[in-house]
Amino acid sequence: MNWTLEVVVVPVSDVERAKTFYAEGLGFHVDHDTNTVDGGRFVQLTPPGSGCSIVIGGGFSQMEPGSLKGLQLVVADLPRARDELVERGVEVGEIQVAGPDGFRPSTGDEDLDNVGFFFFDDPDGNGWAVQQISARAA
Repeated sequence: MNWTLEVVVVPVSDVERAKTFYAEGLGFHVDHDTNTVDGGRFVQLTPPGSGCSIVIGGGFSQMEPGSLKGLQLVVADLPRARDELVERGVEVGEIQVAGPDGFRPSTGDEDLDNVGFFFFDDPDGNGWAVQQISARAA
């Protein structure tokens, strides 16, 4: 039996601001934007090429906005992905390399596969990592 992770709830304080960040800043596809009978709202967005979406909204999560840390996206070309987000106005950290002693700044000439990362937060402070794994490229 397959068990697939398909939706992660991301707690936010302002749904419209978060929707703009994820759709315009990160390029996530807006799958749907739904108002509920009780006046709530939820928006489902999916990163390009992903089988897992995020849901933002109000009234269905017990988590505090900004409390989710450690979400991770995987890309085939880390420098290109970083450049794309910077061009879209997203504040991202520098590329770092994971090693036995933790993270260190990239020198720019090493192989980043599996060990290269950069980090950013959404407007509420939910923490994201982006890792390079080129073997997963479509």
